Amino acid sequence: MLKKRGLNPADASSYRPISNLSVLAKLLERLVAQQLQHYSCTAGLLPTLQSGLRPRHSTETAILRVLSDILSDVDRGDFAALVLLHPSAAFDTVDHDILLQRLQTSFGIVGAALKWFQSYHDQSYPVRSSWL
Repeated sequence: MLKKRGLNPADASSYRPISNLSVLAKLLERLVAQQLQHYSCTAGLLPTLQSGLRPRHSTETAILRVLSDILSDVDRGDFAALVLLHPSAAFDTVDHDILLQRLQTSFGIVGAALKWFQSYHDQSYPVRSSWL
């Protein structure tokens, strides 16, 4: 599947990579994601108004919060404006080095766990079972 509409279908870089992970590796990814989500929520590492990747939060809760803030401002006689942006292929614009640095400095992920995340980006760190 193309990353986004309008890309050249003949160019391999127009496609997302195919996952070659085994079922066991995919299960491990899911477990790590659940642990990271639980850790970040219980340690208070996420902004209080963030709805994405949080239990019992969704786009609906985010929309309700924004709508509530706008209506409160209008009721007080204040000016309210809403600007909506939709960055195309936002996932593809993430700088992996910055992401890894944030995992380390903001979330305290170090050692084997950080190397495991880095292995998805840097071929010099192949995933090894000794890190797990």
